[in-house]
Amino acid sequence: MAEKTFTIIDKTGIHARPATLLVKTAGRFNGEVNLEYKEKSVNLKSIMGVMSLGIPEGAQIKIVTTGSDENEALEAITETLEKQGLAI
Repeated sequence: MAEKTFTIIDKTGIHARPATLLVKTAGRFNGEVNLEYKEKSVNLKSIMGVMSLGIPEGAQIKIVTTGSDENEALEAITETLEKQGLAI
């Protein structure tokens, strides 16, 4: 298992466009990829799951990956979050 915590810095939080990018990134990997926010955990490969959390600016989220490609998945998601200016 690999995990990393982020702070959302995008003024609009994680809305449809960035959520779609995150889901596409997570979908490239075989292992499980979950997003945790406020004691809720959703599959990061599910756009409905991600959108249901309503993650605002300033929120603390955690990405948790498991499986044979967990480190690569976490690295790719970290890169997407930072490159898109969503989180630090």
